[in-house]
Amino acid sequence: MKKYLISIVGPTAIGKTALSIKLAQHYNTEIISADSRQFFKEMQIGTAAPNSSELEQAKHHFIHHKSIEQAYSVGSYEKEAITCLDTLFQTKDIVVLVGGSGLYVDAITKGLDEFPKIDPSIRADLNDQLETNGLVSLQEQLKKLDIISYNTIAIDNPHRVIRALEICIGTNKPYSSFLNKEKSKRNFQTITIGLTADREIIYNRINQRVDIMMAEGLLNEAKTLIEKQALNALNTVGYKELFKYFKNEWPLDFSVSEIKKNTRRFAKRQLTWFKKNQATLWFDYKDQIDKIINAIDQEINKQKTN
Repeated sequence: MKKYLISIVGPTAIGKTALSIKLAQHYNTEIISADSRQFFKEMQIGTAAPNSSELEQAKHHFIHHKSIEQAYSVGSYEKEAITCLDTLFQTKDIVVLVGGSGLYVDAITKGLDEFPKIDPSIRADLNDQLETNGLVSLQEQLKKLDIISYNTIAIDNPHRVIRALEICIGTNKPYSSFLNKEKSKRNFQTITIGLTADREIIYNRINQRVDIMMAEGLLNEAKTLIEKQALNALNTVGYKELFKYFKNEWPLDFSVSEIKKNTRRFAKRQLTWFKKNQATLWFDYKDQIDKIINAIDQEINKQKTN
């Protein structure tokens, strides 16, 4: 019997959580989160994690299971999530994967690229360079060493830039040369469902979500975390802008407007990433659940005959 992973992708605030719950209920199955910030229990409001009511409607995995003080890499997530899937597939033919973190989705559906071990001192030096000279200096260095990575990774994410640079420096080869090699086969078939909408609608939904987060207490949540702002988990839209407010660098209304702007930019990058997968079945965010279920069932029947 073939096993199927239904992967739900799309920009933030488009309705992925609601759809995942409906599909989990329909197929009598469970949900694995692929949202790299919803893992952390201290970050509930600002990550739009499923609330208690939503968590009760379907069994979720990888929600609030780590502390921001725990180091947790995408490689660790891949191992744990695949182990979880192997267990679930012993009793389920279908499992739902949902999240907006493209790298984490790919880690499960495709597997991660393998890299050689790098001397930890290289990363330490790059972190010092980031602290002393800023992100732009690292970006320029990456541009010289690996223009492909410079043009394709999330260049405004210091963690991603440093990761690419440490590979370039430690191996004397471009980071991009290690990507997209043959990976281990998965013992399940993936059916990817994408949710989208016109850009104006996506942006309006993002703005509304930020307003809701502020009303639900995001400011207070961020305030409790300010002493730990140097942790990588908190280098996240929704928190880093409010830290500027607490340090009297920005007024509150400007900080909130920056959260909205940076979230809109993030959504644009999400769509660019997810649209690279030509096999994705795209739906409008308002499409009825029956339409999506019919498309999934048709895809399963097609794969069964192949």
